[in-house]
Amino acid sequence: MIKALAVDHNGTLVHTIDLKNFSLDSYKMVWLDIYPEKDEEGRVLKDLFNFHHLAIEDCFHFLQRPKLDYYEGYHFFVLHSINKETMEPEELDVFLSEKYIVTFHLNKSEETDLLYEKMKQTKYMKSLTPNFVFYELLDKLVDFYFPCITEMEETLNSLESGEFRIKQIMKQVFETRSGLLKLKRTIYPMRDLLYRLLNSERVNIPKSERTYFMDVYDHLLKLSELISANMDFTAEIRENYISVNSYRANNVMMTLTVITTIFMPLTFIAGVYGMNFDNMPELRWEFGYFYVLGGMGFLSLMMFLWFKRKGWFDKDQI
Repeated sequence: MIKALAVDHNGTLVHTIDLKNFSLDSYKMVWLDIYPEKDEEGRVLKDLFNFHHLAIEDCFHFLQRPKLDYYEGYHFFVLHSINKETMEPEELDVFLSEKYIVTFHLNKSEETDLLYEKMKQTKYMKSLTPNFVFYELLDKLVDFYFPCITEMEETLNSLESGEFRIKQIMKQVFETRSGLLKLKRTIYPMRDLLYRLLNSERVNIPKSERTYFMDVYDHLLKLSELISANMDFTAEIRENYISVNSYRANNVMMTLTVITTIFMPLTFIAGVYGMNFDNMPELRWEFGYFYVLGGMGFLSLMMFLWFKRKGWFDKDQI
């Protein structure tokens, strides 16, 4: 599918272009959005614009890192959008010159669809330049990043507020951290790309349009800070979870230690009087069994009270 938007020399917005008889000289500005459902639609890049074969290869082959390449008469950008379901990046390629902008994507792009509908209704033909369309595209891409970050922040806040069971916390933390890492691999290169664009002497951005690109760059900086802060947050939650588990394990070990300590003298007494020697006078006492049992009970009680006094049964003292 190829969508077209152009402004002719009379300032009229054109929605359809005959690609077979296409000539750039017939228009002041042209935007083609190519989503190649057929092979011949993909060949437009070579047949109509004669783009460099390396740039065309980047469009059709494996996912490229966001980048900017300079060619004679145009610039080639690799941008990333985000798949909201998988959090995986999807490539969006842009060929930008002073007279045209060509966007190319192998996956359906919600951002370009929304931008196309918006541009169709614009009333400001004079401001409709390739650079401005490129800014609007970048702005749409970045706007779609924010809901992903917001959703992860809400998940982390739910973890902190105790809405999840303890056993679910680590699973959610690792899933959220994995999503943040995926976003980081998209947003950080996009941020670096915008920095390079704004500081490049080979890309001509008029002063009147530079402010818009600065705004996109500021948004990417904010997103980078949010990712960094949320990754630190996941690390804190993980450390707190480990601390809580250690605290609980210490309580269990302390309880077991007290019980073991109380039973040690009892085991010793039982062991002594369990020996099978004939010459043991205590074995012939009429009430010897009750004396020993009472002594063991008294000893256990005294040890229990001593441990309690020392705070071993008070978990808040740990």
